[in-house]
Formats: sequence, structure tokens, C-alpha cells
Amino acid sequence: MNTILKDRYKILQTIAQGGFGETFLAEDTHMPSGRRCLVKQLKPINNEPQVYQLVQQRFQREAAILEELGRISSQIPQLYAYFESDGQFYLVEEFIEGETLTAKVQSQGIFSESQVRAILMSLLEVLIYVHSKHIIHRDIKPDNIILRQPDGLPILIDFGAVKESMGTVVSPSGNSAQSIVIGTPGYMPSEQAAGRPVYSSDLYGLGLTMIYLLTGKIPQELDTDLLTGETRWRQYALNISPTLGLVLDKSIQPHLRDRFLTATEMLSALQNQTTPVPSTIVSPPIAAPATVVTAAPTASTVMQPVSSRQGLAEWQKAIVTGSIIGSFLLAALLVNHYLTTSKNDPPSPPISQETPPEPSPIAVSPTPITSPNAVAPSPTFSPQETFEPTPEPSYIAPSPLISQAEAVNLIERWQTAKREIFGSNHAIYLGDEFLTGKAYHENIRRTDGQESSSEWLLNNGSYYQYGVQSVDSVQNLASSGNQAILEVVITEERTLYDSNGNIDYTASGFDTRLVRYYLQLENGQWKISDYQTIKVIREN
Repeated sequence: MNTILKDRYKILQTIAQGGFGETFLAEDTHMPSGRRCLVKQLKPINNEPQVYQLVQQRFQREAAILEELGRISSQIPQLYAYFESDGQFYLVEEFIEGETLTAKVQSQGIFSESQVRAILMSLLEVLIYVHSKHIIHRDIKPDNIILRQPDGLPILIDFGAVKESMGTVVSPSGNSAQSIVIGTPGYMPSEQAAGRPVYSSDLYGLGLTMIYLLTGKIPQELDTDLLTGETRWRQYALNISPTLGLVLDKSIQPHLRDRFLTATEMLSALQNQTTPVPSTIVSPPIAAPATVVTAAPTASTVMQPVSSRQGLAEWQKAIVTGSIIGSFLLAALLVNHYLTTSKNDPPSPPISQETPPEPSPIAVSPTPITSPNAVAPSPTFSPQETFEPTPEPSYIAPSPLISQAEAVNLIERWQTAKREIFGSNHAIYLGDEFLTGKAYHENIRRTDGQESSSEWLLNNGSYYQYGVQSVDSVQNLASSGNQAILEVVITEERTLYDSNGNIDYTASGFDTRLVRYYLQLENGQWKISDYQTIKVIREN
């Protein structure tokens, strides 16, 4: 006590101690107000000179990130300073007046649903910003959220990235690596415990934190379904609304594929009062015959079954005939175009880049699919099988069409997943949720002994970083049975970094394209089986 660090920060008391160091309440003697601040002392687990230099570099990088986060968001503590002294690393942060969620529950009891909703929505807004900077908090729990006085806003503290830099070691091959996993048991999912956190990992901890507010139960006090691995908590919060309950259920699913992928998706489900369905389940819409949907803002026309006792009216016959002919024409054109280009054109570059025209290091060769389970690279429309007219007075046989909203949602979620699959996290396993057939073969895992796009990136220490990603408009949607074709305009900004951190400009770009996606219904879930760039609309 009364130690003065850097001839400026007077230590007043110790607030916390842990494996990574200590946290002190201090007074800034260089400020007229003598403002109070937090001083965090961080200790590397290895003091070898080579390791120390790596820790120093990472500490500076992570401190710069914390500075930017706190400068932009009022719900993240500001970073005032950072420095090194006697082999120790120090962060000087804004001191937040208030109580942690743990302390609040212990002193006042559980929270009401309206309070939990307000806190959850506020923190999701913070995470949307944090994740947009490609930062994962890694340790979201009640102790790391402070309700600030006097405005009551939840403040997110204690980011794990700086702690992780303290765990840097050097492997026998001479490469730097991490020897520790950041997170708190019970609040971190399996992929984070395995050292592969993703954005959804933060949402898992956030969901369990909200359940703690509603029930007063920490994860270790909740039962687990032995068959599904799901956490049972509803019996302790019987009066919550179905929407909030389902949102929290989905956020804490044991399998990553069943959770929200982004904070935006979770916030939307909460705000829209919709019932979120796990992403691995796609409920087919009401049965209807094949039709062509245009990009018009109004809902697409769906033909309803007509009673067999009454037959079809003349105007109904005309509409049915027009739909069949239109579907024939579009399907024939697409299949003919695809078959022609597949024979004469060079192979498509990886879907992670939405087929940029220039060759890139991760372009794949035109080796045919050899997997016995592979799906054909493009939808096949058979008039005899799919569109065969039924004689009067029977009605048109129904088929499981995908709606425009479902199709666009699939592409938007895929765009988000690309950040994890082709980014520095190399979460290749996410490809199982979105891809099948040729798209899966070329981008996730090949069966011909060659490297897929994601495998090439991982093996070469390269990764993509994405900026803008948006689905700007829908041009066409054709659906028949278990297959569909969606044409959308997509804007995407991507930067490829090599193993030395240098940008490969030949495989980087920022453009707007008209992209055709081939979709396949597989085990009740729509996936992307192939893709094709129709034209480049704009390049920057």
C-alpha cells in the first residue's frame, strides 16, 4: 500500500488477485482531481528473453485494441495508460463505480424479466460493436459485468485478450503458442475450452449470465440433460415469456451449430418477439407447387390446392400453366448454362471470396467429386419428375419450397460464418452447417488428396479478414422440391494475410457482385451446394 507506480499512480488497496496478477485501486497523482483508477498488474508465465519479447509485442497490440474499444463505447472502461516495470506489465483503466451482477443478486435477489431484457439488449449492442472489431471477450460472466452508478448501464469489463498474451510460450519448433485457455468453467462452451473461441462463445456466457439473474443459480447448480447435453434451468424461472426463454435456450445450446452465430442475430430474435429455431432445423413452409419468385417487395404468389370435386377454373388453369412454363424456362436456362460453363470454364475459386476473377493461392483444381456422399454441384430440374401436370380433377402435388426470407437468411448466416471459417480462428467445422456437395468439397474438406480452401489457409498460416459483408438485394428465387436457386447482389470486403502478416493483394478485394447460389435440402436443413458469380457490378 502507498506504493507509487511510474511516479504517478498511488496504490490505495488491492481489489483482486489471481493467476494472471493483481488488480489495485489507485489514485492518479498527476490529475488535479486525483481521480481514481484501476491498475492491473499482469505477470507472464514465462520469463525467457525470447518469450518476453513476444509477450511485450502482444501486450502492446492488445492494449491498443482496448484503448479503441473504450474510446468508442461508453460501456467498456477507458484505457488511460499502459507500461512495463521490473518485468511486469501494467494497464491503467477507468474505475467504474457500481456493483457487479453477482453482488447485485446477492444483495437484492433475482432480477425481473424486464430488467433482464434491458440488460441483455444493452450488452448485445456492446458485443455487436466488439465483434465488429474481430475481438472475442472470452470471459463473460456475472462478475465481469458492472451496473454503473448512477445510470445503471451494464459495463463489460476484464477482456481476456491481454490475459492470453501473458500465456505466450514457444513450442519446440520455435513457433509461438498459447499455453492457457481464457474463460471461467461453467460459462464457457466446449469450443472455447478446447482453445477455439468464436463470437458465439461470448453469447453462450451471456445467456448463462442472464439465467443467473433470473434464477440465482450458477451453471454448476443447474442440471444437464444426459442425452442432449442441454442445461435445464426453466424450472427455476416458470413465469418468463416464451420469447425470452427460447432466446436463452438457443444461446446456451451445447453444440455451436445450434446457437446464435452473431450478437445481431440474437438481438433481432429478442426485439422481433420471434421464436428462434436452432439453426440446424429448417421447417419447410406450407406445401406449394414450384414457382418463380422475383425481387419484388411483395410476397410471392403461391398456388393453393384446389378441391378435386370442383376442378380448376379457367383463370386458375392459366396461372398454373404460366407458372409451369416459367419454371421450365428458368430451370432449363440455368441447367444449360451451368453444364456449359462447367465444361468450358476454369474451376471456381473458393466460396470464401465469392469467386473473384483474379487467381488466388486458394483456387482449387477441376478434380471431380469422388466422395460417395457428394451432392451434384447444381440443381437438376426434371419436368417428368417435378412438373408433370396432374389430370383434372386432381390438385397440384405439393413440394417443400424454401421461402425468400429463409434463403436470404441462409446466405447472411453463411457470410457471417466465413469470418470464422476462413479467418484467423480457422473454425472449419462450421462448414458442416452451411455447405454440401461441391461447395463443401472445395471449401471445407476434399476427398481427392488435395487441400480445400480452408485447409490451405490453415496449413499455410494464412487467413482472411472481412470488412463489409451485405446482401444488397434479391434478384430471383427458383425452387423445386428439395432444390433451389437464389440470385442475390452481395457486397464484400476481404483481405488475405499470409503467415508473416503481410497482405496478399492479388486475393484481396472490395466489390459488389451478382452471385447465384444453388441450395439443397439435406436432412431437413437447407445448405449451399454450389455457387457462381454472374457478373461483377462494382469493384473498388
